Amino acid sequence: MSAVGLDQDGFIEREGALARVPPAFAPVVDAARRLAAASPGQRRDRLHSAYLYGSVPRGTAVPGVSDLDLLLALRDEPTPADRSGADILQDALDAQFPQIIGAGILLVSTAAVLSDLQRHDLGWFVACLCTPLIGEDLASRLPRYRPTSLLAREANGDLGDSLARWRDRSIRPLLSGTPGADAGGSGSCPYPHRRPSGAQDAYLRSRALARLRIPCGPRTKNGQGIIERHRDAR
Repeated sequence: MSAVGLDQDGFIEREGALARVPPAFAPVVDAARRLAAASPGQRRDRLHSAYLYGSVPRGTAVPGVSDLDLLLALRDEPTPADRSGADILQDALDAQFPQIIGAGILLVSTAAVLSDLQRHDLGWFVACLCTPLIGEDLASRLPRYRPTSLLAREANGDLGDSLARWRDRSIRPLLSGTPGADAGGSGSCPYPHRRPSGAQDAYLRSRALARLRIPCGPRTKNGQGIIERHRDAR
């Protein structure tokens, strides 16, 4: 990958690879592959493909500091039974491997990933920021992406609303005189790690986009007109 994450033709390169997984995390990845392919519940015959994303496939994960991020693409829309199966998988990985501080699993449908509506949002996320682990790579059915203002707008379009909600949650405890107690029960994190929400998804997308120098459109909320490279190793 080049210094700016683009190939010689100006397309965004996939940022992760199984070959970049640090040795300390190789057993974690092997277990995630095995458990995801044979997990209990209805998801066993519903799983289309699984992906890693974040610091582990980027090769920057630190034992005892980093978590393991997985995205499971299902053949249909996720159900409560699918969520329960994902919880079992998360708990199993958490309990078995001290290298990670936790495992987070996003459940999506293949239809959503490949939809026109998500072409420059979830589709881009899978094609450029996710590393195939199991099954057919959905990136083969998606276009190649350039760092354009359209991509920045589509991927970060709801970030402003999410930031406003986080701001309100931060201010509310101060007004009520109960610092550290917010609507989610946690004073340190604006979203629950094990229950990915729309706000968390917006945060993940913005953090990922910040690793690329992408010209900002009017909805990217960046006063400097460009998304600066993200330097956090986690």
